Amino acid sequence: MAFQWSRCIAFVAAGVAALSLTACGSSTVESAISPTRFIAFGDATADIGQSGSYFTVNDDSAALKNWTEQVASSYGRSITAQANGGYSYAEGNARVTAEDATGGGATSVQAQVSNFLASNQFGEDDLVLISAGASDVIALARQVMDGTLDVASARQSAREAGIALMTQVKRLEDNGAKYVVVALLYRLDETPWGTANSGYTGLLDGNSDSLVRHFNDGIKIAAVEQKVSNALSVDFEYYVNYMYGYPSYFSFSNIADPVCNSVDDGNGIGIGTGQVSSAKCTTDTLIDSSYDSYMFADPVYVTPSAHRQLGTYAYDEITDRW
Repeated sequence: MAFQWSRCIAFVAAGVAALSLTACGSSTVESAISPTRFIAFGDATADIGQSGSYFTVNDDSAALKNWTEQVASSYGRSITAQANGGYSYAEGNARVTAEDATGGGATSVQAQVSNFLASNQFGEDDLVLISAGASDVIALARQVMDGTLDVASARQSAREAGIALMTQVKRLEDNGAKYVVVALLYRLDETPWGTANSGYTGLLDGNSDSLVRHFNDGIKIAAVEQKVSNALSVDFEYYVNYMYGYPSYFSFSNIADPVCNSVDDGNGIGIGTGQVSSAKCTTDTLIDSSYDSYMFADPVYVTPSAHRQLGTYAYDEITDRW
């Protein structure tokens, strides 16, 4: 079974003023698999408390704040951070293989996989969820912005990070993983951080020379070259771009501003010191209590509502495949 790339068919009609989400909404198709355990690896986009908090609005009354939780819930299950006794190893600011650029010591995705394999084996119906790359692209983009790295080298490093992520997927497959979901990195030019650095849009958007595209292309190239067969790509790059382009369909009234105002004196999310970090965001540090009407929690990472909708999209793609 070849590595499969999925995209909702309704998105093909790009440029149409009004698009139906019927083909993209919550699926009523029963999955052919019934996962009994959910395992996750990645960075802040999949962190459900491994680092001590979520990288979104940390509302204790909200049961589902991350896309991986939404996927598990759609199967009538739950997923828990490894630090709390579960199998989600994803950690904010983790890079694929490189050291945490923020200096916080986040465990790389490669090390996360090693830690899991050191004491666990895969079951027949385990479902693995992976999303990473944001921390790598942010670190590389900031080096270009600071003048410490040239653009060509940054592009090559981004592609190598994508290839390295797929190497970890192959490791999982070789160790018995039968169902692995890999989320593509979403465009960062549409985030508040990206729009604030519009002079570097070409590094962060969806064009063929951007760091985001080089990272995602690295994943695709490695999937073929390494003959990955038990994995499914979920196109968050495309879906988040659609959210941004048609916010009303997703009940967003603000796609420009972070809803959190929780400033981190350190380099909390990798974009510099003294910036808003959703890892420190609670219901007491919001500019608007109706936070789910916002797309972004901080300058890079999305709100619980966006996460839940990404999780529903991912679940639909998973059930289409398996």
